[in-house]
Amino acid sequence: MAHLLRKALNTLMLGKEVGLTGAGTDIRGGRLPLMMNEPLPILVENSIQIAWDYLERSGELGDPEVASRVLLDAIEMMVLRGERRKLLLSNKAIDAYKRFKAEHRLSLVS
Repeated sequence: MAHLLRKALNTLMLGKEVGLTGAGTDIRGGRLPLMMNEPLPILVENSIQIAWDYLERSGELGDPEVASRVLLDAIEMMVLRGERRKLLLSNKAIDAYKRFKAEHRLSLVS
């Protein structure tokens, strides 16, 4: 999972807050919003860890490689859109993983 995290975090624009347009706003040297008090790599890592722990404890965690990819994709997409709330990132990633599993379960049955 660590190598997937490193690869995705390298694609994030550190020092820029990216909006839907992708242009971003340079925030270096300015005051950071209160919710951005931890660096993006730490935010992403912590959000994935919260989601991973929940899925593992609830018995819903499947293949670790697939789970890490789905969680990271969901969190990365939200971070690139400017979301910085750790619990929201974690909860949305859990929902994305549950949807992914349900869709793939249906495709195996069909």
